[in-house]
Amino acid sequence: MDKRFSELKNKIENAQNIIIFSHVSPDGDTLGSNIALSLMIEKYFNKKVVSAFVGKLPNIYSYLPDFERFVDVQTIESSKVFDLAIAVDVASKDRMVYGTSIFDNAKSTVNIDHHKTNLGYADINIIDGDAACVGIILYKIFKEWNLEITKDVARCIYTSLMTDTGGFKYENTTPETFMLAAELVKLGVSPTYEFRSCYETKPQEMVQFQAYVVSNTVFYNNGKIAFSKITRADMSKFNATDDFTEGIVEVLRTSKNVEIAAILKETKEGYTKVSLRSKTFDLTPIVVDFGGGGHTFAAGCTIKKPIAIAFDKLLKRVQSELE
Repeated sequence: MDKRFSELKNKIENAQNIIIFSHVSPDGDTLGSNIALSLMIEKYFNKKVVSAFVGKLPNIYSYLPDFERFVDVQTIESSKVFDLAIAVDVASKDRMVYGTSIFDNAKSTVNIDHHKTNLGYADINIIDGDAACVGIILYKIFKEWNLEITKDVARCIYTSLMTDTGGFKYENTTPETFMLAAELVKLGVSPTYEFRSCYETKPQEMVQFQAYVVSNTVFYNNGKIAFSKITRADMSKFNATDDFTEGIVEVLRTSKNVEIAAILKETKEGYTKVSLRSKTFDLTPIVVDFGGGGHTFAAGCTIKKPIAIAFDKLLKRVQSELE
């Protein structure tokens, strides 16, 4: 057994209270992994687990089993000390935002992730930069612990896998991802139901909002760069929530000549949140320059500048990368 897997099991067995963190602007990987690990700990270790989220929960993932278990970390006393704090799919501690202090105050901390930019910030760091998603890592952990994976847990892991591979079409789709998907289907997962629930249940306002953002895309460098920005006024116009922006940058990348696509979103603080996607260029050098992180072809950052200034700064940096 992997030494880190044994250490994690020991920490769980000796903890009386446990909290699991998902990252800010949560996606299918961090939410699915959080629920999967929480359910397994509660079932097989008889421990009560707090599943914490930061910001707003995207309603598109409400089909996940036990989705209502999530607790807003802002409702938890910052002085509360947990025996064990686990972060799943959290590339850096600041991605827990105001949950960071609770994580740091825990008696023991664990970091389970698949981002290559994750430098390891916990007592136990289980990081596999080659894994398509955290769900794959959890599946391996459960198997090494000889635990039977329930249908609900299998569904959560499948969402983790499905969303972080873009429906099995991103570059991180490998024989391993298909083999895991097959195992999860054997456990009762319905690929059709999971896909439709995640990708084909958008409210009308979300469809209209995304069409508006795509229509305002600006192309540069002979169509190799596609940028679109979202202001707070745009969000208000469509009564949009943060999850309305999910998937738009992937649409921009589908344009034939586009090599790098970006969505820049104005935050309530007046900063700019950036989501980048690429077909062939490594994005990590770009986002690291702005204090961000992520994967080779899918990365993000927050530029602490107004959106107009951030737009120009990011565009110049992307253009220099292409040149």
